[in-house]
Amino acid sequence: MNFIDVLRTAIFALRGNWMRSALTSLGVIIGSAAAIVMVSVGQGTQAEIDKMVSGLGSQRLDISPNVPRSTGGVRMSASSFYTLSQPDVDAIREEVPEVQYISGSLRGSSQVVYAEKNWSSSWQGVDPDYLVINGWTIADGEAFDAGGGDDKVVLIGETVRRELFGDENGIGETIRIGRVPFTVVGTLSPKGQSSWGRDQDDVMMVPLETGRRRLMGAMGLPPRAVMEISLAVTNPDDISYAQGEIESLLRQRHRIGPADPDDFQVRNMAEIVATRTATTRLMSLLLGAVATISLIVGGIGIMNIMLVSVTERIREIGLRMAVGAGPSDVQRQFLAEAMLISLIGGALGILIGVLGALLVGHYSELPTELNGKIIALAAGFSIATGLFFGYYPARKASQLDPIEALRQQ
Repeated sequence: MNFIDVLRTAIFALRGNWMRSALTSLGVIIGSAAAIVMVSVGQGTQAEIDKMVSGLGSQRLDISPNVPRSTGGVRMSASSFYTLSQPDVDAIREEVPEVQYISGSLRGSSQVVYAEKNWSSSWQGVDPDYLVINGWTIADGEAFDAGGGDDKVVLIGETVRRELFGDENGIGETIRIGRVPFTVVGTLSPKGQSSWGRDQDDVMMVPLETGRRRLMGAMGLPPRAVMEISLAVTNPDDISYAQGEIESLLRQRHRIGPADPDDFQVRNMAEIVATRTATTRLMSLLLGAVATISLIVGGIGIMNIMLVSVTERIREIGLRMAVGAGPSDVQRQFLAEAMLISLIGGALGILIGVLGALLVGHYSELPTELNGKIIALAAGFSIATGLFFGYYPARKASQLDPIEALRQQ
């Protein structure tokens, strides 16, 4: 029997009991569709998280205070929480050469007023390096420089600009943050929402010294204190070494004993990025494993039905052998039937999976990412499923004794 004859015979056999063939292929359909949808969701989530955390930067460190709210049952004063200062920033800049950019920062929130319009927003007091560290760019106007001192100038985010000035950029206009007038010298390029759903463009930035003197008010802030220190190193490979040097320097400056805990904490953004990436990759593998199990279950269904088919068609097999069909012809026929069931199920599963992934991406908040590799992988698995699980029933059919087979009623 040539290939065309084998294929025609297999199609005829499947059409003879099409309902059972359709139900048999259901496992492969579900498995293929699940593989595409799950892996697409996993890869889409991976890509989305990679995009979110890429803004954190693999060369960045953030330093913040680390002081307990109370010690020995005594609640500490508000000023005790500010353990970082501008001299710490200067010392790191001078004594850790691996650091390329560094900025202290203060932050708060306030009403901002322009003419009859007002808006509640957050503000940050920063050095010019802060913009570079956090990937902020200027859309219109210009940034304030390092020698700005106590200048009452402000950079506004896209949301603040839109709420106060509408279609205008507002450059050169005077706005009031709290009770203090500021001149708008620039607008920040839009960033959109953060990975935590916060509007990153609803922000204003003023020179650090201006924020300390003009906007902090009666918060009991120690002289030259900062709430956080952000920095970026020149070479990503030096980030761990730079972190160790900074921690040693700050412990020395803060006179922390060998057995005493740090009054600061250093967050390595590269480690956060690596952890999140590893977690999402593991999730993708888990989803792929679940889909693979679905395909295996579908393959077991094919094998069971083909074994039933062999048992039901023993007399037919004996008759074929009696008129000249060899064991290899019988084996090819049953293997072709299993492959056809798997291929048809795989094709339908791929179609349903692609449509399902597109619907999930369109109607839910789960990101999806379809690519040819996923579809090719699902097709390959469906073919391998039919070949692997169809071989044993086909082999069993080819080994039947034609005389014993003809005796079957």
